[in-house]
Amino acid sequence: MKKIILFGPPGAGKGTFSAQIRDVLPEIIHISTGDILRENLKGETPLGLKAKKYMDKGELVPDDVVIDMIKDRLKKKDVKKHGFVLDGFPRTYTQAEALNNITKIDYVVLLKVDEDIIIKRILGRYSCPDCGEIYNKYFMKPKIEGVCDECGASIKFEQRSDDNEETLRNRLNVYKENANPILEFYRKKGKVKEVNYENKLTEQEVKKVLEI
Repeated sequence: MKKIILFGPPGAGKGTFSAQIRDVLPEIIHISTGDILRENLKGETPLGLKAKKYMDKGELVPDDVVIDMIKDRLKKKDVKKHGFVLDGFPRTYTQAEALNNITKIDYVVLLKVDEDIIIKRILGRYSCPDCGEIYNKYFMKPKIEGVCDECGASIKFEQRSDDNEETLRNRLNVYKENANPILEFYRKKGKVKEVNYENKLTEQEVKKVLEI
């Protein structure tokens, strides 16, 4: 049973690597703070209603509410039996300290990707409006320009006016400011594993990272 934190900047490929983990550990539970928040909001749980008060005012959900949601999820039988991959938590040093008091982590997998590649990954992304198939104008173009490989619909690359390199670099700088104290916290415990994820790993490489 593995207890893993998946860490990395926007565009590092956390979703892709998480899927690769589930390929080699099919029963492991993927825990996303976004998913947990949505579940609590939809179910109108006490924690969900508490979070909603902040969200309705356009404020960030406080650490203590997010921590309680994660703590509640980690108590569930499926997690205790099969372990977990945490994606999107911890986001602050306070959350990292709290998690350390809730459960012991095996390691933090830090996905390392050159910043220029991240920018191309994010700014080059687009999808088919009909079937949702994902493409990238730099790395993953359709076989026939303007035609979706999956459903044959007409597609074209469109970028939002506010989705530009300057705003993305600002987002990456904010990530670094928040990430550094968290990573330092886990490095002192010898828990951080750095993985070059500019290219997708093979199954054997994933198993080596996970020590299975």
